[in-house]
Amino acid sequence: MNKKRKAVIEANKISTIEEFVLGGYPQKVLIEGKSDDLPVVITLHGGPGTPIPFCVGARGLFPDFTDNCILVSWDQFGCGINNAKLPDDISINDFVNMTADLIKEIKRKFPKNALWLLGMSWGSVLSAMACERSPEMIDGVITYGQVLYQLMQSQEAIDAVMNSKAPQKIKDEIKTAADSKAFNKSSALKLSSAIRKYTYGYNDPNEPKAKIGEMIRGIMTSPDYKFKDFIAIVKNGYMKNTSLITELSKLDLRDTLKGVSVPYHILQGETDLVTETKSIMSFVEKAENPNLTCKVIANSSHIPGMNGMQAVFEEICNLK
Repeated sequence: MNKKRKAVIEANKISTIEEFVLGGYPQKVLIEGKSDDLPVVITLHGGPGTPIPFCVGARGLFPDFTDNCILVSWDQFGCGINNAKLPDDISINDFVNMTADLIKEIKRKFPKNALWLLGMSWGSVLSAMACERSPEMIDGVITYGQVLYQLMQSQEAIDAVMNSKAPQKIKDEIKTAADSKAFNKSSALKLSSAIRKYTYGYNDPNEPKAKIGEMIRGIMTSPDYKFKDFIAIVKNGYMKNTSLITELSKLDLRDTLKGVSVPYHILQGETDLVTETKSIMSFVEKAENPNLTCKVIANSSHIPGMNGMQAVFEEICNLK
């Protein structure tokens, strides 16, 4: 661990790994912040099963954030430091239960602090559903890459692949996957791969890239991760699971989001085709809910680079 990171950790009044029972499973969570009176931000990562950038192994890596909030970083059950084999029938609701338990535990530790959720992609599902269940415990939500419905299956996403330089064989596979009434994990993986490889739907080449190498090195040298925890960022309990992606492909959060009763700030990359941005913008406009807002980040896509992360940072700086 380098001197700069060590100094950041030592300067934080709060810098601790806590263990809570979430949804019946003991799980470790990183809590860190410059002072104990800052707003609390619980991070809900994407994937499912991809605990970056804010993970338990990232202690001291995000001083800009921890100077402005108490950052709660949770490697969701089945990945990272909380890696485990997922039950075959594990459901979205099981993870909402874990999220609700975490909110209760953090609220118990910081009863006077404002509490916000930061959900990214899959994490936005947990944000929306937890917000619906326990609005009295949440002061607001920020999401990046909000899941709405028909994940990756919008007509715009399909058209983008069909109009791309993808080989005809790939286009035929995507057409079959998109037309299938039995959309499954195989269909989702084919769509995801094609969107990633042949469109700007995941990454926008016009966006300055986040410092991925620096972040990965920081996680590898974490004072809290063992090597197996680092490996479990990508090779983990989600690899053989099919229940979550099947349920996600059918999920419709429109009624949930229409009814949000706390500030709910959606950030969307301009070229995002995974959680397709035009659909999100249209939905928010028609929802006529003053709590629900959408801000489009230019030259950004589903995976935030420098522009996307800056937008998230600015939202956190404005919390009260």
